[in-house]
Amino acid sequence: MALPIKGVQRLSLIDYPGRLCATIFLGGCNFRCPYCYNSKLVLEPDSLPTIPEEEVLNLLRERRGFLDGLCVGGGEPTIHRELPDFLLRVKALGVPVKLDTNGSRPRMLEELLKRRLVDYVAMDIKAPLRRYHEVVGREIPLSAIKKSISLLRRGRVDYEFRTTVVPGLLSKEDVLEIAEFLRGSKRYVLQQFRPVRALDPAFTRVKPYSREELQGLHDQVSHYFGECKIRF
Repeated sequence: MALPIKGVQRLSLIDYPGRLCATIFLGGCNFRCPYCYNSKLVLEPDSLPTIPEEEVLNLLRERRGFLDGLCVGGGEPTIHRELPDFLLRVKALGVPVKLDTNGSRPRMLEELLKRRLVDYVAMDIKAPLRRYHEVVGREIPLSAIKKSISLLRRGRVDYEFRTTVVPGLLSKEDVLEIAEFLRGSKRYVLQQFRPVRALDPAFTRVKPYSREELQGLHDQVSHYFGECKIRF
């Protein structure tokens, strides 16, 4: 079966730190985060046309020397068993790969790391462990989340952990608890919540934390990490 590529962004200046990249979006996800703004990818991936893998590979070939990376997001990429074979073809072109993942499939993540099919991994940390099931809307083994965190912290590949700070879903105390749990990691990013096209329409009416509030959180946790940033 082909990889369910449901969207392509031909140029991104922000998805892959330090690189100009193309970004692809894969359909399907095993989480149901209520604030997710890719709701159609999550809930109705089969309603979207599938873009052939070769079209993406041709884009990378044609823009060689201009694009210097590919970001693979979703949905959740690691639920697809076709992912390693596709990334093998991307790497054969000499293109660095960034993976966006929720960390729920550590076996797939470990395979990608061992085969050197990814160069940068951004793992979303959705909540303190005690609240994970509540926030992601699914019964996910917490051991899987812990395993993925451990795999990345071994330093085989460049990585970041990141948390979308959603008022009413995550309190400031929750964010401090997450940061304490991740203490000593290389990089942590606090992401501004965007109230658009949310999976749960109620979240389109939620007012994001202010820049000052996020800066305050950043200042409280930044000393835990090698690098800590806010992404608006």
